Amino acid sequence: MSKTEHETSSAETTASPVEVVALSPEQIGDLKTRAAKADENWDRLLRTTADFDNFKKRAAREKTEAAQYASFSLLQKLLPVLDNFEMALTAAQTAKGDKLASLQSGVAMIQQQLKGALADTGLEEIEAAGKLFDPALHEAISQQETAEVPEDHVAQQLRKGYKFKDRLLRPATVIVAKKPAAGS
Repeated sequence: MSKTEHETSSAETTASPVEVVALSPEQIGDLKTRAAKADENWDRLLRTTADFDNFKKRAAREKTEAAQYASFSLLQKLLPVLDNFEMALTAAQTAKGDKLASLQSGVAMIQQQLKGALADTGLEEIEAAGKLFDPALHEAISQQETAEVPEDHVAQQLRKGYKFKDRLLRPATVIVAKKPAAGS
């Protein structure tokens, strides 16, 4: 077998015959319907993908804006308190005699106004005096021998603690009671 005969022979054996099938008009119509449905589904997928991308961008933008302006309502509540402190400082510069008691009363009202504004945002004071020492809420800086307060209870609160909603913002700084030494 010559080289050209071998090439012709192997080409004939490796080439698969293409079979042409005649389709009926119903089959052609069915294929056209399927192709139209596929095109419709593709368009719907593209629109849904674009809508989802727009949603992600909008959600990211809204999240950024929310973080930027998270303190806005708190600041609105604190501005009147700041105004009242400024008026109290102005009054303190000229306060004498009876006006001093009035100034003290005014400053106490400002303190209550500030506490109210902070409480509205979710701030809660931690009352520690006389309570059982809780390391999750209290920071002990020393112990004090005393018979007036039960052992392992807070004998004295030096600085108030605060919780914001369910989270500890700052522990109360306390002195914890311990039993007096024998013979004291």
